[in-house]
Amino acid sequence: MSANYHKIWLFVHVIVTVHERKPLLKKPIRTVLFAHLQRDASEKGTKVMAVNGVEDHLHLMIQLHPAQNLLQVMNALKSEAANWINNSNLLTEPFEWQDGFAAYSVSPSGVKQVADFIGKQEEYHKSKSLESELEVFDKVQL
Repeated sequence: MSANYHKIWLFVHVIVTVHERKPLLKKPIRTVLFAHLQRDASEKGTKVMAVNGVEDHLHLMIQLHPAQNLLQVMNALKSEAANWINNSNLLTEPFEWQDGFAAYSVSPSGVKQVADFIGKQEEYHKSKSLESELEVFDKVQL
């Protein structure tokens, strides 16, 4: 075999929060931000399987290439998104993400379930906080 071949599924559910969890990402901003994140990730060789969120945080499910490093990918995506929001003058105050992120591996059989969950974030957060959401994720043993 002259080239590398892989069939490794690296799906990751990532949650990123706005700095100090400020509710800055109103619906019109999220709509254009999601499209920008998908384009930017694709240009960097990362596939965004799902993206959604609410005013103070976003959920993404990404598929990494085996040679990619999750920390580097997320730092690059977050940096580019913050720069884009600030340069587009979408907000009246400077935008930044909270340091770090939460990440959970997703099995190939769970991709649809996680994508559906991400797609329902606005509905989900009408009655549940981010903290309660993270507690549930931390208890799940796959």
